[in-house]
Amino acid sequence: MGFWGQLVFARSDSPLREAPVFAHLEDDAETWEEREGGWQLLALHRAEWDEDFLPSLVEWSGAPALVAQVADSDTAFVRGLDGEGRTWETWLNPDQAAGLLIERPEDIEDDLDWLESPEFPAALARERAELDAEIPEAARAAAAWATTAGVPTPPQTAPIEQLLRAKEDFAEEHLPTLLDRLGFPE
Repeated sequence: MGFWGQLVFARSDSPLREAPVFAHLEDDAETWEEREGGWQLLALHRAEWDEDFLPSLVEWSGAPALVAQVADSDTAFVRGLDGEGRTWETWLNPDQAAGLLIERPEDIEDDLDWLESPEFPAALARERAELDAEIPEAARAAAAWATTAGVPTPPQTAPIEQLLRAKEDFAEEHLPTLLDRLGFPE
């Protein structure tokens, strides 16, 4: 059984888990790592993520923030938000994400029948190609988000794209590497 939950990255002068947005989740929040400038990575293991949490966190902290929603360590959907309301999003382990995103046709009643159908591999290939086509823009937007966050050196998009196409055993291990490539010093 892999990790299910959210990884939240934001800036705070105090422990991030004390942010008002996490008040009802404090027993579920664990600090995974801290970086220079008050940046912290927080893991929420069992909490339900509400769409309002990210804007509330950005408003409270006065800095950009991101959340990665991790599904069984296989993949993670990452969404970043800055103080101007600009967002970016991407998938970590996109090949695994493609399998989750394909919708079963209405005329096939059972998921196993869908997975074993001759149409499934083609649908999976199309979904993978769509996710891959989104990576360059996601890398540019992530780099712009990091620049807005005040990283000391503007990030290069090529290493970010490379990471976004990588296949890791554990999606949650991708996020600290992404933060490195975005220029957040440890």
